[in-house]
Amino acid sequence: MMPIRVTVWNEYRHERQNEHVARIYPQGIHEAIAGHLRTNPAFSVRTAVLDEPEHGLTDEALDRTDVLIWWGHLAHDEVKDEVAEKVRKKVLDGMGLIVLHSGHGSKIFQRLLGTETIRLQWRDDGEKERLWVVDHGHPIVNGLGLYFELPQEEMYGEPFDIPPPDELVFISWFEGGEVFRSGCCYKRGKGRLFYFRPGHETFPTYHHPEVLKVISNAVLWAAPRQGAEVRYGRADPIESIGKSPARDKEDKA
Repeated sequence: MMPIRVTVWNEYRHERQNEHVARIYPQGIHEAIAGHLRTNPAFSVRTAVLDEPEHGLTDEALDRTDVLIWWGHLAHDEVKDEVAEKVRKKVLDGMGLIVLHSGHGSKIFQRLLGTETIRLQWRDDGEKERLWVVDHGHPIVNGLGLYFELPQEEMYGEPFDIPPPDELVFISWFEGGEVFRSGCCYKRGKGRLFYFRPGHETFPTYHHPEVLKVISNAVLWAAPRQGAEVRYGRADPIESIGKSPARDKEDKA
């Protein structure tokens, strides 16, 4: 079986501008995630960052991507519209997409969900987050318990301005009392999309074993699947079409 081809995309701005973030992720958030995925022979992993030509998402790169993992925060507006649209079309054609943390503000996530703004409450005080599994039979939660905890994270709180997910996998509770839909699954065209909330850059979230397990499971879930043939546009009839009395009348007129 061919490995699942994964591209881990990251702005790679915080790590170069903030010494605290650089100490947590010396090779970047993308390499922290990619390094874990590379331990699984079922995955073939590459990375891409914002400042590469075409943000590292050339036609060739996307053609060699089965699942794209997206982390963005500071520079959503710097992502070129044509690149975001190209990614959107690849998802509709079957490529999987995993959007992490503040990627909810990305052009690609908002376009796929059909909204120009995705709003929420937030507080970056480094409080405990408890992620409850609410769909215990879902493949994304394979190997987890009833919940897992992160000792420090940024709070995201409801209301979360998103369309209702097709499947809800996690709900988070925060030390300050808020709750949040933290694991949301969508189908768009032939593609699968998973939004996973944890991952503020000033905390070592992407070194946490349960977080990395969820991302690995999500890659398996989001990978393209064989399906029925799809055709669009004008179609020739399968059966011969007999003329109705109304059509005969129109022809004679």
